[in-house]
Amino acid sequence: MIKDVVRRKRRIFYSALGVVVGTMTVVAILTMAAAGEARIYNQVDKYGANLTVVPAISNVDMKIGDLSLGILAVGENYISDDKLMKVRQITESKIRESTCASAKAEDTALSPKLYINTTVRGVSVTVVGIEPVEESRIKTWWKVHQGEYLTNANQAVVGAIAANSLKLNVGDAITLNKTDVVIAGILDETGSNDDYQIFVPITTLQKEFGKDSLISSVDIRVPCSACPVQYIVDDINQGITGVRAVSVKQIAESETGIMKRMERFMLALAGITLAVGSFGVASTMMSSVHQRIKDIGIMRAVGASRGQIITAFIYEAFIVGVLGGIIGYLAGTLLAYAIGPIIFAGATVTFLPQYLPLSFLLAITVSTIAAVYPAYSATKIKVADSFRSL
Repeated sequence: MIKDVVRRKRRIFYSALGVVVGTMTVVAILTMAAAGEARIYNQVDKYGANLTVVPAISNVDMKIGDLSLGILAVGENYISDDKLMKVRQITESKIRESTCASAKAEDTALSPKLYINTTVRGVSVTVVGIEPVEESRIKTWWKVHQGEYLTNANQAVVGAIAANSLKLNVGDAITLNKTDVVIAGILDETGSNDDYQIFVPITTLQKEFGKDSLISSVDIRVPCSACPVQYIVDDINQGITGVRAVSVKQIAESETGIMKRMERFMLALAGITLAVGSFGVASTMMSSVHQRIKDIGIMRAVGASRGQIITAFIYEAFIVGVLGGIIGYLAGTLLAYAIGPIIFAGATVTFLPQYLPLSFLLAITVSTIAAVYPAYSATKIKVADSFRSL
């Protein structure tokens, strides 16, 4: 039997191609989807905050890495200090009410921000006013590559790409409106929007641009994973007019939900491809039946049962499935490596061996089902038919 398969290896390979395309598509889609989902949650982890509060009507483009919160309509662009105090009160109150034993309200990091678009050395750049201590509590991954972190009001730290673009070094002075600030440090590259921005103490930015007691947004990081983030979001949205709170989890779930719908659609197309591939296998095997009428007749003449003839064709279909599964898995993984980073910018595609059994299962199932009718047709061949084929 093995010799017979080897002798017809070209036909078997062509039969496997139909299965390969479908299996390759399924593996590529699943591998890219896994990479895309991992990218979303990596961005969420990098963001640090559990929720963000922005003006209810705003044209500020809020982002988590390159995941967008959306651009809100033009209106009141700032949050006042009194609303910031209410946000803090609601957050700390909900944490005190939580059942999480490790949660302490004072461990909550609440970092207000003020975004100002201005020009530095003739280049348009976003300057972000921050509370240095609170921001560092949220963005624990921040590392100062050169110099030091913010220690006084007339200092700035610069994102890695902004420093390179503006040719800024530690000790250089830049002018914000009418005041000079000194570059205290340059941050390590983070792969986020921070790389393109300049950070100064929020009070400095408020004073220089006439935004006293106003902020653009608030990032909040609660002290435990079990803290009632959604309750905090709901209470802020219901209890404070003019602001909108959004949990980072909501953003991630929204992004992954869209991805899952696209994944299901693409898998449906891959299923159609597999079905078409099964017809290709069936067609090739029917052709094989017609070409092997003499062989089948001789098998019947020497006493081969219908079951043995069916087994011979199913065995050939199994070989087709194994071959299609191996090639489909490898081709699908390579395809994911090639186009995954293009579809999901910044995603890292990884080798996922858990899809190898699925690849085999799909390929073997499709090829075996496709072989049933040709195998059944082969059992109908009579000994006399083999002599007429000579």
